[in-house]
Amino acid sequence: MTLDVWLLLGAAIVIAAIVSVRVAHRSGLPSLLLFLGLGLVLGDSVAGIPFSDPGIAKEIGFLALAIILAEGGLTTNWTHVRGSVPIALILATFGVAVSIAAVALPVHFLLGVDVTTALILGAVLAPTDAAAVFSVLRRLPLPPKLAGILEAESGFNDAPTVIAVVLLSSASHAVPSVGVFLLETTVELLIGAAVGLAVGPAGAYALRRLALPASGLYPIAVLALTMVSYAGAVLLHGSGFLAIYLTALILGNSRLPHRAATRGFAEGSAWLAQIGLFVMLGMLASPKEMPSSILPGLITGTILVLVARPLTVLASSLVAQLARLGTVSLREQAFLSWAGLRGAIPVVLATIPWAAGVDGSKDIFNQVFVIVIVFTLLQGPTLPLVARLLRVTAPGEAHDLEVEAAPLEELNADLLQVRVPPGSQLHGVEIFELRLPPGAQVTLIVRERKSFVPSHNTRIRSDDQLLIVTTVAYRDQVEHRLRAVSRRGKLAGWYGERGLE
Repeated sequence: MTLDVWLLLGAAIVIAAIVSVRVAHRSGLPSLLLFLGLGLVLGDSVAGIPFSDPGIAKEIGFLALAIILAEGGLTTNWTHVRGSVPIALILATFGVAVSIAAVALPVHFLLGVDVTTALILGAVLAPTDAAAVFSVLRRLPLPPKLAGILEAESGFNDAPTVIAVVLLSSASHAVPSVGVFLLETTVELLIGAAVGLAVGPAGAYALRRLALPASGLYPIAVLALTMVSYAGAVLLHGSGFLAIYLTALILGNSRLPHRAATRGFAEGSAWLAQIGLFVMLGMLASPKEMPSSILPGLITGTILVLVARPLTVLASSLVAQLARLGTVSLREQAFLSWAGLRGAIPVVLATIPWAAGVDGSKDIFNQVFVIVIVFTLLQGPTLPLVARLLRVTAPGEAHDLEVEAAPLEELNADLLQVRVPPGSQLHGVEIFELRLPPGAQVTLIVRERKSFVPSHNTRIRSDDQLLIVTTVAYRDQVEHRLRAVSRRGKLAGWYGERGLE
């Protein structure tokens, strides 16, 4: 086919994928399932477009995952996740080891799989998916601590699991010893962290002082810096995924020029990466080979969701509590267990042993494909219901608004949107009774689809949406105060409610 034909086909696929996002949003289905379905239709078994090279799929998959992680770091609010990072790091390291063992042992004994293959399968299924978490959970009104744990975990756990899968897949005759495994993993993570922590601040420093001739160059420069971090860490035999996430996290939380445009560019790039990744993985899969993998895939997926993930969360929570790094309630642990979404990352990781020629690797890929489809379909749409049943939602949380036209960057300010949920103690409170710090002001109220500028004595009502401008220095105080008043009313301070989490 000529270049024009390929461009037409590619554009048509992207448009179809964008339309499917709208369908998925309205139906509650995760969009990745529709992307995978589109890939299956385009593949050799249906439309006849041949694609069966796991090596190419692995390389393209790693690039797409790097872009998705970059977007995740650039759009993550450090103030929201900072308190959750210790627990998230435990989940992403110790928790990954627990998850691998908790999947491998039952699979080895129940399905008669050899130890190496069982360990590879456990490692492939260990990471939660950043794209799924960022797209699904950010639509849920969760408390900052809970949302922060899930976001940070999904950003950090790719690195150790990639290292684990690569090490296990390269073990041609025997599984590497625990000492060798821990040493290599630690060294790669330290190199990746060092690169990320070096490139991030250096890039932020340079961008703040360089006057680029066009605003559109800033988003490109930011994304290029994250790729420098990724490629540099890989060349130094470190973890590129950890490096790119840390670099993006630092850049995304620095006061850089044209932040809104950078976020928009990163989100668009990540969507394009997701579409290409899922469609490619769908084309790589062979529907004719899937039936034999359905039963073992369902058994393995059930072990993962009902045994391994809860055990991972429980063990990590105990370690965090013993180390005095934070506590997680039983209700929060239950939600974290159900919210361990798997997506493209396990499918991409399954191409590593396949490309390395590991025995039974094609069966691993097929099983992982089945698990992702079935359990994403089961878990994704039910997350809002599970969150309500476990009473872990926080409808009154403040959300960022990106307003390109407002000169907020020059003012060093943020624009927050707060919806007053039914039952909130904010109902009936007058604006002056909020007692916001001097650097914050309620500038607009949207009520019954009509907006107006409130006065000092305007009473807040349920279902109101408040637009609040606050300086960066007072943002945390504003959120804490709003959370406290929402829970205990205007006398929250007298009751000892500070709204800290």
